[in-house]
Amino acid sequence: MANIKSARKRARQAEKTRRHNMGMRSLMRTKIKNVVKACDAGDKDAAAAAYKDAVPVIDSMINKGIVTKNKAARHKSRLNERVKSLAV
Repeated sequence: MANIKSARKRARQAEKTRRHNMGMRSLMRTKIKNVVKACDAGDKDAAAAAYKDAVPVIDSMINKGIVTKNKAARHKSRLNERVKSLAV
């Protein structure tokens, strides 16, 4: 445990940031799972709607520093591929 006052404050801030980042990452993963579940169910309309809902969340995680630009692009690409592969 930190002994210096500024180090204690930094530890508190780091924990607060970590919790916030975990919540944001969890939100992103939930949105991704919603798309995957809709694709597995074979419902193209629901999958397209879930994908449309997930993309802004994934993009906002880039700006927040939760994920890198390439990781976000990879997720979006794979999800879009799954949605498009569904039969109409």
